[in-house]
Amino acid sequence: MRQLFIISLWIAIGMFCLPVLAKVQYQITVDKPEHHLAEINIQLPLGQDVLNLSFSGWRTGRYKIINSANGVRQFSALDEKGNALNWTRIDKSRWQVKNPRKGRVKVSYQLYANELGSRSRHIDSTHAYLDATAVLMYEPSLISEVHNVKLNVPKAWKSYSGMTEIAPHEFIAQSFHQLASSPIESGINQLRQWQVDGRQYQLVIWGKGNYDSRKMAKDLKSLVSQGKKVWKDYPFKKYLFIVHATSGAKGATEHINSTVIQKTRFSFAPRKDYLKFLRTAAHEFVHTWNVKAYRPAELVPYDYQKENYTRLLWVAEGSTSYFQDQLLLMAKLEKPKEFLTELSERIDDFQHRPGGKVQSVSDASFEAWIAQRGDFANNHSANIYSEGYMASWLLDFKMLQDSDLKSGYKQLHNELFGLIKQNPEEYKKNRAVSYNAEMMISIANKLTGEDYKAWWQRNINKPFSIDFEDMLDNVGLRFVPLKNKDYKPWMGFKSETEKGWITFTEVEMDGPAWKAGLTIGDQLVAINGIKVIPDKLKKQLESYKAGNELKLVIFRNDQLFSKTLTLGKITKKPAKIEFVESPSNRQKRFFKAWTGIEYPAKKEKKPVVKPMESVKQIEKKNLKKLEVEKIEI
Repeated sequence: MRQLFIISLWIAIGMFCLPVLAKVQYQITVDKPEHHLAEINIQLPLGQDVLNLSFSGWRTGRYKIINSANGVRQFSALDEKGNALNWTRIDKSRWQVKNPRKGRVKVSYQLYANELGSRSRHIDSTHAYLDATAVLMYEPSLISEVHNVKLNVPKAWKSYSGMTEIAPHEFIAQSFHQLASSPIESGINQLRQWQVDGRQYQLVIWGKGNYDSRKMAKDLKSLVSQGKKVWKDYPFKKYLFIVHATSGAKGATEHINSTVIQKTRFSFAPRKDYLKFLRTAAHEFVHTWNVKAYRPAELVPYDYQKENYTRLLWVAEGSTSYFQDQLLLMAKLEKPKEFLTELSERIDDFQHRPGGKVQSVSDASFEAWIAQRGDFANNHSANIYSEGYMASWLLDFKMLQDSDLKSGYKQLHNELFGLIKQNPEEYKKNRAVSYNAEMMISIANKLTGEDYKAWWQRNINKPFSIDFEDMLDNVGLRFVPLKNKDYKPWMGFKSETEKGWITFTEVEMDGPAWKAGLTIGDQLVAINGIKVIPDKLKKQLESYKAGNELKLVIFRNDQLFSKTLTLGKITKKPAKIEFVESPSNRQKRFFKAWTGIEYPAKKEKKPVVKPMESVKQIEKKNLKKLEVEKIEI
């Protein structure tokens, strides 16, 4: 009993002392949640005569410079005796504190948190979502030290994070890098948890909606078990899914061993909408390896104060999108036909995105920090997600062909993950290992026995094209032949209805509207002398065919103009992809190497058995036949 008491005492002392071991200690008090406010206190260690407290200039997972410090008020700094210290705000994100006695320092400030859609910080009467990069200042010289976070929140609230929980509402991180990628969800929420292969998983849902939390947990359990089919191991012992069922906000962000997914509250059903949730969850889960465990060298370690330029963000995002559906297929959460529908939509999007023919995925990666959206992006820029997906597909098939289906893009990513064992110190310090383009080329060379330097220059450093029919044929797939009824008239623009006018928001390069000299902001007034009514435009165009000339009247800058447009045509839906009638053994093997599942077996059509006719039915049929014959005579 005495020995047991001593052991228990040491455990208690150890737990009590853990926060003390942390060099940097944060306390977050949320006592006015309805006003979106929090009080932040930071305890900093002794030994420094000058402290530079900084807010991150951007948050991980979003490659944009943001102004996180814009919610800070009532900044103060005290020494360990409670005396005020002199401080100066250096720029928008940094405060400098003079500490002549080099003692411990307490920094305090009030924070306004009402940015739900940015997935950075949001506090209201029901919860607090806190991403450290938008909530907590850090001292750059202490970035590798242990950081402790304690929350004072309403009694009914519960708090969760990917960090180690040392007490209710209290967490510890081994460095600011870990803290910066371990958001906290605190509030009134639902919890589901499970284990797979000794690893702990949690699903925390905030908000009401048309979701089924039991089914979500069941399906996520199937999803997470598929990681070992791409990577040989997992970079975590615990993983947290945070889901926000909201009004308006949507999107998702990856973190070291957690993710936050935001969906509008009634978009979890029907099946098509739920599948979007699963795809998002799969995407963020893949990020646990790709971007979080290994990432481009320019992002290791993160510099939170400025842009971290790299030419490999297409790998970080596009390749993650490429793997997400494969995980769902292997988990049997997505049917092969649903996979093909998603693929056909991606192909259709690629074919109607001229920017992919203008800019390389390498350049798009570098410019992600200043990338625009809308018309200019569609016509003049590649997209690290969509074009990155296609570049990943090209590289995968090239590697599979060169290696006789033995090694593809999955094996290349497993090799990148293996860098952790080769560079354990780098991983321990930065929570990630680094790679570059030369390393990816070298791994592809090793796995296939071919040289990929020229391929990389041709397809990654320059805009690429794809023969989709050839790509599909490799794996026993084909486009369903199109008929005239599958097409509809096409004017070549996207629009929105504003105050009763059809206003152009995008005009596709080299499409009918582009060639007619139309541009964004134009408002369509009439076609061939007939007024255009927004919800009747589709019906109005049905009376014309491709090749017909249309006389358009538009408003541009409130002035009337006339334009002549030659109508084109476009498929009503993305071209359907189907399995070929008689696939070869190689096509079947290629399909499995690509997707991780067997080529679907062909379903035999059951013969139609007609019910036996009665004597009366036969007599009636013969009588009708006789009457017809008499009429013909």
